[in-house]
Amino acid sequence: MASASHAPTPLLKDELDIVIPTIRNLDFLEMWRPFFQPYHLIIVQDGDPSKTIRVPEGFDYELYNRNDINRMLGPKASCISFKDSACRCFGYMVSKKKYIYTIDDDCFVAKDPSGKDINALEQHIKNLLSPSTPFFFNTLYDPYRVGADFVRGYPFSLREGVPTAVSHGLWLNIPDYDAPTQLVKPLERNTRYVDAILTIPKGTLFPMCGMNLAFDRELIGPAMYFGLMGDGQPIGRYDDMWAGWCTKVITDHLGLGVKTGLPYIWHSKASNPFVNLKKEYNGIFWQEELIPFFQSVSLPKDATTVQKCYLELAKQVRAKLGKVDGYFNKLADSMVTWIEAWDELNPPKGGAPTANGPPKK
Repeated sequence: MASASHAPTPLLKDELDIVIPTIRNLDFLEMWRPFFQPYHLIIVQDGDPSKTIRVPEGFDYELYNRNDINRMLGPKASCISFKDSACRCFGYMVSKKKYIYTIDDDCFVAKDPSGKDINALEQHIKNLLSPSTPFFFNTLYDPYRVGADFVRGYPFSLREGVPTAVSHGLWLNIPDYDAPTQLVKPLERNTRYVDAILTIPKGTLFPMCGMNLAFDRELIGPAMYFGLMGDGQPIGRYDDMWAGWCTKVITDHLGLGVKTGLPYIWHSKASNPFVNLKKEYNGIFWQEELIPFFQSVSLPKDATTVQKCYLELAKQVRAKLGKVDGYFNKLADSMVTWIEAWDELNPPKGGAPTANGPPKK
């Protein structure tokens, strides 16, 4: 009886926020209740702010709609996307916790091969609390997991690893495909459960998906800007990938790690491939320029904070990608605005100077 009444405190209970972008009632939280209820939720309502979003009873949450974003950020609200799940990054900005987990409202609890429910949040936390190994690949994957270690030939000088900034989870059922692949493989489902976690090597980019993602907000938060997407923009469905490319370049520069693999969630429904194609059309062409750009980005040695790195990246986006399309000049402006808004809502501890100069009095 004593053990039943003294359940263990969930990991990082007071140090983590769960950020959910949505346009609908959050009935999906009922399935996640055993895992999410102890944590604080930040819900970012997209679309019509007059619509009421129903949240199941018993959850501790705060909800922001477009009116709230405009009120809190004023003119700087222009950097937050509208009618697109990229609006979730506003939740990253207003959080005061060290860690963030973000999930989409069509993602349900998956089961492992034994049929047991997967506590995705717990696995993300384990990923973030153990080091990464971006400088040398370990062929047994994550050497810090139970039952694994560094293989013969792995340099002892690199075995301490580096802090993990990002934990990128995967999906069973509906894969995260682009529109052309969806159209070619409309019935394809991911049924493969791979029990592995990898550190993505330094210098290697990856397509980050925002529907099952955790990160250390103190280490990398200002880089997690999901760009200008959706209403009034010539591109969509590249929000999380843009953030991933920026984040990976910055983590590489600052000596931080990014993991991918476990945990899995169950992605319940496929979005419309024809609608997706309209959103992705420009991006499909532009990414052939974007990837070489990010592969060749070099950040200066004096860029020692995420903010400084991000502002330098914005400069290079304007100088090099502005030639691809005028949209990237607008995006570069929004990257700068994002950092200004971040610093306003998150003044540095102890009044230290920010990337934008001395703290405001």
